[in-house]
Amino acid sequence: MKIAIIGIGKMGAWLAKTLSVNHDVAVYDRNPGKASGLGKVAVLESVKGLSTFAPDMLINAVSLQNTIPAFDECVLHLPAGCVICDVASVKAGLRGYYAACGFKFASVHPMFGPTFANMESLEGENAVVIRESDATTADFFRRFFSALGARVYDYGFDEHDRMMAYSLTTPFVSSLVFASCVDGTTVPGSTFSKHMKIAQGLLSEDDSLLCEILFNPQSVPQIERITSRLEHLKHIIIGRDYEEAENFLAKLRQRIR
Repeated sequence: MKIAIIGIGKMGAWLAKTLSVNHDVAVYDRNPGKASGLGKVAVLESVKGLSTFAPDMLINAVSLQNTIPAFDECVLHLPAGCVICDVASVKAGLRGYYAACGFKFASVHPMFGPTFANMESLEGENAVVIRESDATTADFFRRFFSALGARVYDYGFDEHDRMMAYSLTTPFVSSLVFASCVDGTTVPGSTFSKHMKIAQGLLSEDDSLLCEILFNPQSVPQIERITSRLEHLKHIIIGRDYEEAENFLAKLRQRIR
């Protein structure tokens, strides 16, 4: 298969190297230097090169806010039978775009970011394929991720974003709140150290990725849940209510079993 990838960040570069083992891959990025060291891939000088390459599939791996503009720029140079795909962490707005674009599409989310996952070994990691995707292309991605050891889940567009707010916004916000309350001072205690490492790992990520997760339309309800629980905990602490504290902790243990 001929696969073109636009946007050579961490995920785009990983996809290019991994897919090029069994497919004919070409890449394009506005910064040509990002395309170096990718092995046996062709490097396009501009999106106009898509016309000559004539891909069977275009994978859009640019940042979320640039995903639709990048598609708009590229589709002018794609053959009619090309399938367009995104790997965005949040799918808001994409369903409407795909419905109007005139191309078959697939939407996937490799949930193994370079911060907390070993992208060279995906055993136990996860990937999502959006149910509304073109069936043949969806099957291609299911087989691709499964062959690498990742678990594959099927979600609808809205279902995916609700899941992302729960599974990513909640821990992201918790780590960001922790980071906002510390100053990097080294203190004794393994608990503090572990939380610090998680926060440092999170903040080593690109701002664009962090903002993608935080700006998910489903994030605010999750943040409101967090602030509500914090207010309840503060109430317990101010009142030094041991019975209520024990009830609170028992409920938490039950929730995370």
